[in-house]
Amino acid sequence: MVFTALHRVLGLPPGPLTDDMLDAAVAAGVAETDDLDWKSELPPMKGLTQTDFPKDVAAMANSGGGLIVFGVRETQKAATGRADVGELDEAYERALRSAAITAVSPPVFGLVVHRLGGDGRHAVVVEVPAGVDGPHLIYRNEYFGAPVRNDSDTVWMKERQIEVMYRARFDERRHATEALDGLFGEAAAGRDTARRAWFIAVARPRVPRVGAERPTRREAAVVFEEAGRLALVFVGRNGIHPLESVDRLNPRPGLRRWVAVNTAVKESSAWREAWASTHHDGSVTLAAVVGGHRSGSDQYLEGRQVRSSAVESAVADFMALIRVSARTLATPEYDVGIGLAWSGQAPLMLLTTDAHGYDDDSTSTPLHHYTPVTSTVAADSGDVDFYWQVHDLAQDCVNQGGITHPVMIHPPARED
Repeated sequence: MVFTALHRVLGLPPGPLTDDMLDAAVAAGVAETDDLDWKSELPPMKGLTQTDFPKDVAAMANSGGGLIVFGVRETQKAATGRADVGELDEAYERALRSAAITAVSPPVFGLVVHRLGGDGRHAVVVEVPAGVDGPHLIYRNEYFGAPVRNDSDTVWMKERQIEVMYRARFDERRHATEALDGLFGEAAAGRDTARRAWFIAVARPRVPRVGAERPTRREAAVVFEEAGRLALVFVGRNGIHPLESVDRLNPRPGLRRWVAVNTAVKESSAWREAWASTHHDGSVTLAAVVGGHRSGSDQYLEGRQVRSSAVESAVADFMALIRVSARTLATPEYDVGIGLAWSGQAPLMLLTTDAHGYDDDSTSTPLHHYTPVTSTVAADSGDVDFYWQVHDLAQDCVNQGGITHPVMIHPPARED
């Protein structure tokens, strides 16, 4: 369900964008606003970055987001009729998204492209998200400017406006960092980190989901289930997957979230304890024991000893949660924080395996403090690119312990 400028001007509740909505807008003579822009035709695909499209996207992002509608004629800014823009193929759609990234600085991620109509009435609606890294600038040769919507017009920001927007960006980043730290502290609270090391991972959408309907228990269960399957694509079944130790099919309600509770409750399986949650605003968390894993039929590692494979498996499960949540809730970018929580006296040790398959710490770096790994994840990127994000996060996590490369996560080569 979405609520866009078209829904607002037509007085409609949240729902999908439809061709009938365009007809209704034309019949009512709906005028352009700061979040609604009519265009009668698509710009040419060749040289797209040199057209007004990047400027229109940047202006809309700088103004809080909105819709650019291709396939509607206007007179004096008011919709007067439909125009056929032709069928939009995948190559053109990729070009639109690419232009928003390569021709705008900072890039505008998360464009949603809707194809509407048909039979001589094709229309394309580009949904531009609110910019979180404003001001978004357009460069032309040696000059740059920051476009913004002023009701139905696109104008250029003055110096004072640019200064205010930069200040707002820095304030937002500080707020986002504080919110991520708070989420991390909440996920780590109450864990027995003096006895065994815990993997703590949290992710928060850069533009949190607000105002939409709360996900149902069934919808949350689908997220956990699909994430469990997707994680196997990243590392296979050889690892210890935290999502296999939670009740994915019957999540319980929490404070504005659904919680997949730990199912490893028996003494013999307590070393696999894990908890996961998906929040109504799109955030996700994962907490899992990674220290003191079983090393034999009745033997266990020390609580401070963490296999790198356990970290990789946990990263894969966590990133799968992000990927599936992003698809479900339309939240394309996430701020991410991952850490190993250990408060014991002896240093934390990450283990790899030797040539005979035994645990090996000969190349490990003792860690008295594990620095949380932070990053921004593009959750709506292509499958191979996302796979590489999983790899790179896992590599950052194990590098701190003296381990050079992930041993389980092997994404395919990127296409040229």
